[in-house]
Amino acid sequence: MKTLLLSRAFLVALLLSCCTPLFAAQLDINKADAAVLASALSGVGPVKAEAIVRYRDANGPFASADDLVKVPGIGRELVERNRAVIMAPGAEAQAQTPAAEQ
Repeated sequence: MKTLLLSRAFLVALLLSCCTPLFAAQLDINKADAAVLASALSGVGPVKAEAIVRYRDANGPFASADDLVKVPGIGRELVERNRAVIMAPGAEAQAQTPAAEQ
């Protein structure tokens, strides 16, 4: 009985660890400040987070997670590691707004 209980507990723990990325909170890279970016993205500390914010301020919103590779110090591997968490909503709407309305 004890073995069955332990094997069920192990199975539950295994399933939860495998599925955690599916339930991870989404991070809007167009609104998050450096502190939030540093705490939410794996492999991103304060320096890279500040670089993301500076790039966004200078160049406008990111259209997708893939745009992060344009930031100095951010590579494709880092983006792939965090893809499940990253979202860039609103970039499409801002891109479609005529310049006269902005």
